[in-house]
Amino acid sequence: MYRQRLTLPALTLTALTLLPLAVACGNEKGGSTGSSSVGADTEPSVTGVHWTVDSVTVNGTTHQAPDGAHVEIAKDGRATGNYGCNSFHSTATFKGDRITLSRTLSTEMACEKRPMEFETTLARALAAGPLTAEAGRGKLTLTTAKGDRVHLTEEKDAPLYDTKWTVDSLVGGDVAQSLPAAADGKAWLTFTKKSGDKEGGGKEVGTVSGSLGCNRVSAKATVRGGHITLGAPRTTRQMCSGSLMATEKSLLKLFDSTVSYRIDHRAITLTSENGKGIGAIADR
Repeated sequence: MYRQRLTLPALTLTALTLLPLAVACGNEKGGSTGSSSVGADTEPSVTGVHWTVDSVTVNGTTHQAPDGAHVEIAKDGRATGNYGCNSFHSTATFKGDRITLSRTLSTEMACEKRPMEFETTLARALAAGPLTAEAGRGKLTLTTAKGDRVHLTEEKDAPLYDTKWTVDSLVGGDVAQSLPAAADGKAWLTFTKKSGDKEGGGKEVGTVSGSLGCNRVSAKATVRGGHITLGAPRTTRQMCSGSLMATEKSLLKLFDSTVSYRIDHRAITLTSENGKGIGAIADR
């Protein structure tokens, strides 16, 4: 649940301004070769990109970011991210070559000392006022008027194929429920595309294999657009604890049917027609 952060008022991102960050050729993205800047009439190329925070340099001292620190601004104006411990979201508005983040809310979890210290450093740097942005070769640097810098790297979405997707939740409509403790980290799927094996209509034919939490599973997997048709499952027949078997039954319901899939950075959701499905995270 998000709540207004009151304990550290300096962290509220009320006026994050990105100065020149435009592309030399209008349609080129910030991840292209060379440096780039955004003109007054060009939508900033920072939008629609998952920017992983690498480090923050303050007063000449560089602080390395913990895993998970990132910033992402959607083209519809939604801004989300993580300071290294707590998540935040806000509204981004654009005017020419400027962007303002307002109505910022963040979680208030107490985490380990180092993530909390880095989170304070990052949040204050982002809230320091107008930031000069330099982008190129998949990198983004935001520099404050005092010379402090936030260093970020563009991170692409994980590929559907040849990625080990570890199941971490069961989805039902708009509700996601964590797996039972006994099944945590034990259920996973990997999709493999057969080289040169295609059906008509742009379908990609392959297989899916992995673990249901207890038993191994494999099946045919045909991908077309944003949907995957999973064939009849072939499984081992080992008996496990009740919570593991319950998880398996939920996962097996996805097979022998067509599910929609969506990849968001390193997360994937597989959803059946009745709205039930799973969420999974790509292993690094």
